[in-house]
Amino acid sequence: MLRAPYASDPARSRGRRHPEAPAPTRSEFQRDRDRIVHSTAFRRLVYKTQVFLNHEGDLFRTRLTHSLEVAQLGRSIGRSLGLDEDLIETIALAHDLGHTPFGHAGQDVLDDCMKAHGGFEHNLQSLRVVDKLEQRYPAFDGLNLSFESREGILKHCSRRDAQRIEDREPGGVATRFLAGGQPSLEAQLCNLADEVAYNAHDVDDGVRSGLVTLEQLEQVPLVDRFLRETLAAYPRLTGKRLLAETIRRMLSQQVYDIIDATRAALADAAPADADEARGKGPLVRFSPDMRQASTALKRFLFANLYRHPVVQQQRDRAEVVLRELFQLYMTEPGQLPADFPGDEDHARACADYIAGMTDRYALREHERLTGQRLFAI
Repeated sequence: MLRAPYASDPARSRGRRHPEAPAPTRSEFQRDRDRIVHSTAFRRLVYKTQVFLNHEGDLFRTRLTHSLEVAQLGRSIGRSLGLDEDLIETIALAHDLGHTPFGHAGQDVLDDCMKAHGGFEHNLQSLRVVDKLEQRYPAFDGLNLSFESREGILKHCSRRDAQRIEDREPGGVATRFLAGGQPSLEAQLCNLADEVAYNAHDVDDGVRSGLVTLEQLEQVPLVDRFLRETLAAYPRLTGKRLLAETIRRMLSQQVYDIIDATRAALADAAPADADEARGKGPLVRFSPDMRQASTALKRFLFANLYRHPVVQQQRDRAEVVLRELFQLYMTEPGQLPADFPGDEDHARACADYIAGMTDRYALREHERLTGQRLFAI
């Protein structure tokens, strides 16, 4: 499909922080995507927790498989809307690069440990990874991504953090958080595809793990609708096939809903180009009914899966591991690798190092330094 007028155009990119000659065979956004795929931080996502620890089962999602699912959903929707698929894929693959080991437990621990040093937020950390921490090029730190990719990676940002970024980069990727406005339509789409993906795969992983049942999910209108629809079409279907077909139908309907609702919003706003689209408010959206249904599913998963006693037990032990690692690195700076790209603020360097760890490396490092084994790996 041809690129729509309101789509981001790689030929009109706002550029990179360090100027580079154009690639002869790739657009600016394709180049960004390739840099992310070849980055160390991207490879580490395969051993970072989504909900279930990586070593607990080979079929549960990780940060890597989640990112791939977001990219697939984003590209499929973006193709129907005439958006730039390469930029969508770039943002989707990079959006979790700053996530800590052990999922949101790690985020919360590091934020608490860093309260006196500016805090920690995984979304800001993703930008920090691509701007500074990746060490691959002789002329600059980071991956030197285009403005549009970096803008999409910075999904949300407090005013305090936005001002810090703005002070370093006037008129840059944080300006919209201070002046109002939206990111590109491709970035808006990735934000919504992220929500669709994790709702669907957390239902799948939750049922497969035995922590959530299909009977419980009958309480959730969005799931119950497609469970009933599946059973009406296949009355004898059970088990994995019933779960998979229910989720497939739910995903498809959400995709169609986003396409229809966004097309209607774009028709009303009629942005002439990508920059005008940024000033029109959020245009990539669910219909009101689907927004309500998706929010209800998120609430169910929070109460019944993310706060399940088994998941909470894992979370509690993970918090001990990361808190003790942070304290050890703070008091024994020599434990950080000599070649680690540190920061003038030692606490920030400790947070950078821990955030980059995989689950299993954090556990092994904790055992090496403390002699304790809190998880079987």
